[in-house]
Amino acid sequence: MVTASIDRFQQRILGYDLWLLVAPAMASAIGIVMVYTAGQNSMHYASRQLLFSVLGLVAMAIFASVDYHRLEQAATPAYVALLAGLVLIMIPGVGSSQLGATRWFAVGPLLIQPSEFAVLGIILAISTYCARRPDGLTWRDLSRVLLMTGIPMGLIFIQPDFGTAAIVFVTLFVMLVGAGVPLRVLLGLALATVLAVVAAFQFHLVKSYQVARITAFLHPNSADNYNTLHSMTAIGAGGLFGAGIGHGAETTLGFVPSQLTDFIFSAIGEQLGFIGSVAMLVLLGSIAWRVLVIGLGARDVFGRVLCSGIFAFMAFSTFENVGMGLGIMPVAGIPLPFISYGGSAMICFYAACGIALSISRRRGR
Repeated sequence: MVTASIDRFQQRILGYDLWLLVAPAMASAIGIVMVYTAGQNSMHYASRQLLFSVLGLVAMAIFASVDYHRLEQAATPAYVALLAGLVLIMIPGVGSSQLGATRWFAVGPLLIQPSEFAVLGIILAISTYCARRPDGLTWRDLSRVLLMTGIPMGLIFIQPDFGTAAIVFVTLFVMLVGAGVPLRVLLGLALATVLAVVAAFQFHLVKSYQVARITAFLHPNSADNYNTLHSMTAIGAGGLFGAGIGHGAETTLGFVPSQLTDFIFSAIGEQLGFIGSVAMLVLLGSIAWRVLVIGLGARDVFGRVLCSGIFAFMAFSTFENVGMGLGIMPVAGIPLPFISYGGSAMICFYAACGIALSISRRRGR
């Protein structure tokens, strides 16, 4: 009887991708330590980050245990809900503003960012649409997909939240690759998007201070690049092996603005050095890689496109956040998956992993 119970337990656990089960928790554990040190050894931020991680693990467990095909039924309600959230947040007195952006709902002491959940909602909606057209997308289908993505993307853009809008576009692009859309069509889509962004800047749909913030990385010594300069200083001070946990002047003295969120990678670079930073990137990269592998082995279009979207969501978020810290990408307010302080992003990334785990468990059935 004991042997039979062990066998059943192994079948249930081994049906999942084991690395994807443990790697996010490993990253979160490191993130809690980095948040603690970046917050000047304050348990306030560390305890809240621990709570966010626990909530994320619960979300991952729920999504992993549910057959991912059931998510198709939730696609339309989720899409409507994300649109409602993005519209409501723009109403004066409803949304909460910080640093010139209106991106959050204030619920007591907590701030909920709808745009983070919107990315997952868009991934689910587009995957469902593609799954119901297994023979491929026609031009009419493609135009509908672009409209479905363009509406929430535009609402995110005017918050303004350029980083999340960019993630939506990259995610859509990768999902269309997973859906089998021809390369020439994708290149045309990319060109049209670039022209639209240029037009937005040209006709002053984006304010001058926002343009300065986005383009500051092109002018390393400008006053608008203050945050990035301190981030680069912290990363450079870490050297090969780092100053050690809880050490490093830029981190311990709070010289890096927004280090808990946008520039958390600078805390990793200063305290863990080049070796620790590379190890952290390998860990995060392996999570995205396992999602991609699961997608390639998915038994249907729905699973394949879902995983391609989740892969793009995680991979580009990591690339953008690290690039901000190194001064090679615009400062766009993108969190480092499982590491940056914040509840909305943490729950979203864990939920995304849960969906991929559900696909991994059922791809061989």
